Amino acid sequence: MIAIDWGTSNFRAFRLDGGGEIIERRVFPSGILRVEDGRFAETLRAQVGDWMAAGEKRILLCGMVGSRQGWAEAKYLSCPVGIADLAGSVVELPFPGAEVLLVPGVIGKDPDGVPEVMRGEETEAMGMSNSNGGPALVCLPGTHSKWIHLSDRTIVSFITCMTGEVFGALRKCTILARIMTSDATVDDAAFVRGIARSADSGGLLHHLFSVRTLALMDQLKEETSASYLSGLLIGHEVRAAMPAGAHVHLIGATELCSLYARAIEVCGGSFTLEDQDAAARGLAAIARRLSWT
Repeated sequence: MIAIDWGTSNFRAFRLDGGGEIIERRVFPSGILRVEDGRFAETLRAQVGDWMAAGEKRILLCGMVGSRQGWAEAKYLSCPVGIADLAGSVVELPFPGAEVLLVPGVIGKDPDGVPEVMRGEETEAMGMSNSNGGPALVCLPGTHSKWIHLSDRTIVSFITCMTGEVFGALRKCTILARIMTSDATVDDAAFVRGIARSADSGGLLHHLFSVRTLALMDQLKEETSASYLSGLLIGHEVRAAMPAGAHVHLIGATELCSLYARAIEVCGGSFTLEDQDAAARGLAAIARRLSWT
């Protein structure tokens, strides 16, 4: 079968064997925002048509491809949501030459009753290696980071933090951009300094201005100011989302997860780095529920 995590920016495809193991993979910058005129079927065939020609006739999709801006809008399932719920609510898409099914998203509420939604992360959470099935806190860093509370492999609740998008906006579209002229790699000392600052009084909006003032007073090198800002934002996110002393399962790109791991440790927690292919593992698990593997 073919498993696809089709998000806003990227199209990640995996060819799986009968046991759900990955035998081939490919990534294209063909996220849903790059698909013109609703040509999702054509895009899918262009990316994995050779796998179909080789005999793959079942395709399982997850991610923003199931959003209102995607191929077809799949309904959100309300928390609590387990793997059986996801498998039981897949949506069939018209596609000559293959059976194509779409995994739904999940909707919940934050502690104050405000709606939360996700598409794709629910499938990644189902693919993590927390084999004991007990309570687990999962963090998926990214443009819109997700913090998911699991119990018995069921999504109980989750929250979203727009940390990645805010970082990009602050770095490019505010007065702080004037001192962030370097694309150097992350400076660990500046990053940790930002994490430490996030514990001070005054709140995030006040702390953000310190990126400018520290640089003006030559207390922060301009080439490390982006690292400080990153630590500040991630530090605030971790302190808000992680209970004291919690253990966090991190799913995502190695470089970004390593920054979150550093912040989690500084903030008094511990972590496990999960398989980067959690989406494929989750899709394989859903496929087993569909008797596809």
